[in-house]
Amino acid sequence: MSGSTSRRHLVLVGLMGAGKTTVGERCARRLDRPFVDTDEIVVATSGQTVAELFATEGEAGFRARERAALVDACAAPEPLVVACGGGAVLDAENRATMRAAGVVVWLRASPGQLADRVGDGAGRPLLAGAPSVETLERLAALRAPAYEAAAHVVVDTDGLAPDAVAGRVLEELDRCAA
Repeated sequence: MSGSTSRRHLVLVGLMGAGKTTVGERCARRLDRPFVDTDEIVVATSGQTVAELFATEGEAGFRARERAALVDACAAPEPLVVACGGGAVLDAENRATMRAAGVVVWLRASPGQLADRVGDGAGRPLLAGAPSVETLERLAALRAPAYEAAAHVVVDTDGLAPDAVAGRVLEELDRCAA
């Protein structure tokens, strides 16, 4: 890997269930880098779960906290693997922050695959009380332009094991370094 990319963050984006945390942890191990999840930063700094934040502060309050977590993660001097919350790309400032700080990889999966991975959607406020395949189809359509605007690279994850996806992500990271 070239020096320029090796000093940049690897930033993973995608819908819930795309594998950002699972794949991100594997990539971090292979790269010997710390792994951070912006949702986990928000939970740690707020003392509330994502679902509780949505209930008490609304989506706007959660998104403001998410923006701060992303800025903090991207400002880290050491190269990290950063998993972003599924909606982080909706904010243009977040997209600019991600792209400036590292190589952004969109982990893309079909709504059916995402629904299989998230199960009943427990702990996922945007799936509460809604059939997950239909909701994920709607979210995928709404967010695709934002994911495209954020990502340097797209890795399709349907039918792949997390280790295989991690391998593809790291191949793309190498290509971006070339």
